Amino acid sequence: MKRTPLYDRHVALGARMVPFAGFEMPVSYPQGIGAEHRAVRERVGLFDVSHMGEFEVTGPDRNAFVQRITCNDVGALGPGQAQYSGLLTREGTFVDDCLVYRFQDKIMMVVNAANIAKDWEHVVEQKQGNVRLRNISDEVALIAVQGPQAEALVAGMTSLGVAMIPYYEFADGQVAGVQCFVSRTGYTGEDGFELYCRAADAGRLWDALAPHAQPCGLGARDTLRLEAGLRLYGQDMDDTTTPFEAGLSFIVKLQKGASFTGQEALKRQKLEGVRRKLVGFTVTEERAVARPGMPVWLDEKQVDAVRSGTITPTVNAAIGTTYLPAEHAKAGTRFSIDIRGRKVQAQVVKMPFVETHTRSVRGRE
Repeated sequence: MKRTPLYDRHVALGARMVPFAGFEMPVSYPQGIGAEHRAVRERVGLFDVSHMGEFEVTGPDRNAFVQRITCNDVGALGPGQAQYSGLLTREGTFVDDCLVYRFQDKIMMVVNAANIAKDWEHVVEQKQGNVRLRNISDEVALIAVQGPQAEALVAGMTSLGVAMIPYYEFADGQVAGVQCFVSRTGYTGEDGFELYCRAADAGRLWDALAPHAQPCGLGARDTLRLEAGLRLYGQDMDDTTTPFEAGLSFIVKLQKGASFTGQEALKRQKLEGVRRKLVGFTVTEERAVARPGMPVWLDEKQVDAVRSGTITPTVNAAIGTTYLPAEHAKAGTRFSIDIRGRKVQAQVVKMPFVETHTRSVRGRE
């Protein structure tokens, strides 16, 4: 089991540590998931997400290479910009979702921790042209500062004009004396930043930020992202689902001027139409909570299982996601969930479940 550079600090803070994606990670701190969640919605929270994977692509053909292996349009990025994208199979289904950062002289891809080995193999297998690939996951630490007060907190520790960094853009500089790049991105539905630095410097950066923010674990990260309608690989999408089915059509650029893995399959699916779609739902019966894996029934037939599901602090209700046949994937559709042998009623609602406060730029999410 691996540990992030901040493991000892989590233990010292009394965090409950759990195995996650091959790492020992904090799921919550003594204040509890509810308090951590509310801190991000109302003030500012601090997350250690150093378990995420990072791949560096350099060389003259770096942009063309990443253009071929991801479904979004790398050509739309200038230096200092990022985009949400996907690594796909030839069938157009997800190997993983990812972030793509374009620097002046390189590209960095950020992938999910549980998929680092699989993603690296997938990327290396497709290597073409004059490019150099490096898996730098163990060299990089990542700290997320999220919430309405995140900008003020980071601004007070840097000479960078962080207020001028647009959503899904980034800048290089020092924060609390630590060299890093500051990205206006996140996984909570709130404004905030993700700070990438050398693993050896993570402790200094955390120590500067932690007295001014609520440390948050994986539990709050999950409730926050679910309320914001943000997908989780391995639950809301996987290698059996396409971006079109998962409601992520905005990351697919079929006409970007370069072929990419999965393109032909997605062209066919777009022409024929999807047969199922990911939907958000609320459980309409009191004291019933839908959990991942519980069977989902529509018209006396099991059509899927709950993908994500819990009670979240802001919505204060049992919510979740599942896939329904496309013709039923609309707000108001009623279906049932088998919760420990009892069929409980649920209803499709529009996602996100809460108002988000990110500075969204459509097409560069």
